[in-house]
Amino acid sequence: MTANPPRPLAGKRIVITGASMGIGQAVAVRLAQEGAQLVVNARGAAALDDTLAKITAAGGEAVASCGSVADFDLAGELIQRCIDHYGGLDVLINCAGIAEPHGSSILDIAPADWQQLIDVHLTGTFNTCRHAAPIMATQQHGAIINTGSHAFLGMYGGTGYAAGKGGTVSLSMAMAMDLKEHHVSVNVVCPGAKTRLSSGDDYQQLIENLNQRGLLSDDLKAMSLNPPDPAYVAPLYAYLASDAGRAISGRTFWAAGGYLGQFHKNGDQLLGFKNHDVQPPWTLDEIDRQLAGPSLRRPDEIFQVLGTIGALRLAVRQQLLVKLGNSKLAQWWMNRDKPAA
Repeated sequence: MTANPPRPLAGKRIVITGASMGIGQAVAVRLAQEGAQLVVNARGAAALDDTLAKITAAGGEAVASCGSVADFDLAGELIQRCIDHYGGLDVLINCAGIAEPHGSSILDIAPADWQQLIDVHLTGTFNTCRHAAPIMATQQHGAIINTGSHAFLGMYGGTGYAAGKGGTVSLSMAMAMDLKEHHVSVNVVCPGAKTRLSSGDDYQQLIENLNQRGLLSDDLKAMSLNPPDPAYVAPLYAYLASDAGRAISGRTFWAAGGYLGQFHKNGDQLLGFKNHDVQPPWTLDEIDRQLAGPSLRRPDEIFQVLGTIGALRLAVRQQLLVKLGNSKLAQWWMNRDKPAA
């Protein structure tokens, strides 16, 4: 008789928002398949019926907690529901989201629409995290997984949606630093999948318009008009919620179909340098020459500029491996002043 395969999320008590359809529903079902005990959230009870049925069919366990996470008190009730029903909280996953009005931009978005987008995407994420983080910090374990979007780069236009997702990424990175000493991980997933936000006539017109205006490449247009099933995104959320993913924190991932990637935190790029202890501030002409120059200086130019900063030399050398991605070059720079044997 074949033993049942291990389920990596067995016993994990998880709250997931925006679980009534699309990515949130796919994630909830996958978590259930992996053994999690779930509190699923959406704004209306009827909207969650299909999700609860799919979780039951997958052999999982879930209860519903309805309402908008934009309401701070309701977000607290959602977290408390998990504690009351399952005896604790191990993981929080934020997937709740709404679409920006069709064709919206900074030229015409109504303040009320802006506020609603920020309330759901950014404030809603803050609300659930604000209630969950102290609990996780006290117990010295936990995982928070928030949902971002490539929209935070401005590549899909809009305003409130892009700002809300960008704020979510920044908030998550700050929380990862705050919660590191408490052994609580915080990560972001920017998913690419077919949902109600990425389908329909309005969405297709948006993508076509962005492409015609030169704001979206032909390749991104093709990918955006044929997004993969959200089931392909769900495993990354499940992995980050598992014990295997506990050591991963402060990272922003991209998952779409079979593609798995991450956004690098490479910091700023050197454009020019003056020693402010002995040199005057930049002139506008000097700045113009720096900004109009090559987008990336040659390694020997970086060495020449940064090598003049005696007190910072060691720190600069230690960063070269990251900045240049060339271990031999960095090793040479680190060892260049060592006396010969």
